[in-house]
Amino acid sequence: MKLLLALMLCVLAALGVLVFFGADGESLALVRVVPSGVDADPPPVDGREPVEAAQHATPPPAAVRAAPAIVPPAPAMPAPGTQAHAPPLLLPVQGVAIEQLQDTFTDARSQGRLHDAIDIMAPAGTPVLAVADGTVEKLFDSERGGLTVYQFEPSGRLAYYYAHLQRYAEGLHEGQALRRGQVIGYVGATGNASADAPHLHFAIFVLGPERRWWEGTAVNPYPVLRGDAPLP
Repeated sequence: MKLLLALMLCVLAALGVLVFFGADGESLALVRVVPSGVDADPPPVDGREPVEAAQHATPPPAAVRAAPAIVPPAPAMPAPGTQAHAPPLLLPVQGVAIEQLQDTFTDARSQGRLHDAIDIMAPAGTPVLAVADGTVEKLFDSERGGLTVYQFEPSGRLAYYYAHLQRYAEGLHEGQALRRGQVIGYVGATGNASADAPHLHFAIFVLGPERRWWEGTAVNPYPVLRGDAPLP
């Protein structure tokens, strides 16, 4: 029996456990000796065992990944040779490019008159288009302008004038509603236009409160058709 007890004491000593006997020689106490540099078991948290405390511990907040910054796209730049803003009026002769326009607004005419319009050169029979929505106010055959169309825009404040037409579009009549781009006639050389230089004579007039188609203040169509100036 003593031999067995001695062996047990040797094993406990190897594990770092000291044995103390009580005063009665029978009761004993076991004390674990922790070597220097070795962490002992952590004390209970709030009276709970370490494992239980770990289970109830608040987990650290998850790492929050910052959302990538949203960079607004750069505004599209107009291609070379194009305009940043569309012209307020459609070019009234089909197939003619803006670059082909010439500013003849202030050219001199007979009897000291100014042109007060621009001439858009094109082959005879080329379709002439309504520059905007509006109404046919007057179809007129004059000595100077030949076959002409006076178109009022919806408010009646502006009149668009098309002259030297070869002929009108079929069925065109006064009071007819027009849509932008609608064919209203064809390029010609009627009136005082030269037969070997067919063209459209196009003018813009600001009308007075009476809204008389034969009266108005001429406005240069050239910068308006190019998109360089707004409508008056």
